[in-house]
Amino acid sequence: MSLLACDSSFHRKKSININGSLLDLSQARIMGILNITPDSFFDGGRYNSEQLIRMRIKEMIDEGVDVIDLGAVSSRPGAALLTEDEEWGRLSPVLDIIKSEFATTPLSIDTFRSSIVHRVFDKVGSVLVNDISGGDLDSEMFKTVSELKLPYMIMHMQGIPSTMQLNPQYEDVVVDICKTFARKQTELMEMGLNDLIIDPGFGFGKTLEQNYALLNRLEAFKIFELPIAVGLSRKSMIYRALECDATEALTGTIALNTIALNNGANILRVHDVKEAAQTIKLFDLLQASN
Repeated sequence: MSLLACDSSFHRKKSININGSLLDLSQARIMGILNITPDSFFDGGRYNSEQLIRMRIKEMIDEGVDVIDLGAVSSRPGAALLTEDEEWGRLSPVLDIIKSEFATTPLSIDTFRSSIVHRVFDKVGSVLVNDISGGDLDSEMFKTVSELKLPYMIMHMQGIPSTMQLNPQYEDVVVDICKTFARKQTELMEMGLNDLIIDPGFGFGKTLEQNYALLNRLEAFKIFELPIAVGLSRKSMIYRALECDATEALTGTIALNTIALNNGANILRVHDVKEAAQTIKLFDLLQASN
């Protein structure tokens, strides 16, 4: 498939349907990260009680979040994978809270397992599926999201979390990722998927230099005429470059998110919702002055 060949059903997507609510993407949107893991690189173990989870969800909503992205498995470099039952054991009680108290807020599930997607769907209905592996870790994922008619965020990752940073190799990081997305987009279109988001996967099987090349050339992904999500928040491409740690990487996150918006990003996946909302507000004012 040529990179220029895109089916009209995917052209110029301006909204994504999440459980009957249309997420308008004519303006950049915020996906707020809620990690219920003990070992995530920045906030692991921070939300380890139902009270803290409730407080964090309410805080993100008050700060302007558009989608809550719930993750139960750490995908930091070197992370070990949980079993399905362990992942579900973390997710299930939080889903109960969201269903009973925050049901109007669009929900995303950060998982690579189609079986988890089925269990989430049975419990709370339609969600956005945020798959870090882009279907590579579960051959049933594409079939599952297509049959359940779920919006799907397909991320690029070279390798698996435990090994992805050992020696990532590309002929051209942007062209190689575009080829991967083109192939997978074709497969998903043939299955009848309607709502697709692409995420180039900053930090997932990329060197520091490859990450910055990807950000610098992010506009190349506009060729797909699909929403573009970026996850730059407090990542090592920031704190290693600045010789600090993730707790000190907020300023760098804001700077790179601004560049990403300027280069075509539609969705910012972040730990810091308030700051992302302020970034988008100022960016929109700048765009309106043109």
